Amino acid sequence: MNVLHDELADFSRAIIQGAAASVRFDTSPHYSAAIGLEVYRNNYRGNLQDALAGTYPVIGQLVGADFLRMLSRDFISQQGSCSANLFDYGAELGDFLEHYEPARSLAYLPDVARLEWACHRAYFATDVAPLDLARLAQVAPSAYANLLLQVHPACDIVASAFPIVAIWQAHQGGGFKIDWAGSGEIALVSRRENGVNVHELNKDGAHWLEAVIHGQSLGTATAATLERFPLFDLQDSLLHCASLNVWTGFSLGETS
Repeated sequence: MNVLHDELADFSRAIIQGAAASVRFDTSPHYSAAIGLEVYRNNYRGNLQDALAGTYPVIGQLVGADFLRMLSRDFISQQGSCSANLFDYGAELGDFLEHYEPARSLAYLPDVARLEWACHRAYFATDVAPLDLARLAQVAPSAYANLLLQVHPACDIVASAFPIVAIWQAHQGGGFKIDWAGSGEIALVSRRENGVNVHELNKDGAHWLEAVIHGQSLGTATAATLERFPLFDLQDSLLHCASLNVWTGFSLGETS
């Protein structure tokens, strides 16, 4: 078993890291191990490059095809695939771009990558039935504060010091204008029948939704948000999230 483990480890290093081929692989009478491994390397890199291009189309539009190929090559050399499913590959690109010298002047790029990964995850998230409003209507108003709202697995929040919502929308073919002089934006990623959606959240709505996502009751999350943002509108946030298919269900927590 140890011999097999060592051989697989050597093979993996040869493919992913470009390490020298082990003499154990050089057994073909038709071509050398180096040639055979290079075929595997090209297929491996090509598949991962295609996966990154499919997951990060906005990044590709922002930097161009040549830069994206260089970025993908450098990323792949440092971040191998840990899953048999190519759809799982590329989650770390945002963090990688934080320290990627060729993209240093594009300070917004890491957060755009994080938003695109959230959109990618949302697209492949499990289907869940929307909130049963008839069942919710049966809850007594006195119990509203104890409601624990359940959030669709496609939903995510991405905050940035840059206008990432406008950047994303501008690259969806709608001609959306980007105010580069504006402030940062908080993106809410969700999914409805017509696909993945990205909408901007204000700070109080994001603060409240984060609390709900992390399991706080409606009463606790609202009280904490109002303490920090006295003008927070609970009804507006509830309806806005409902329109974006954020809610899937609820339970009742213990009465405090």
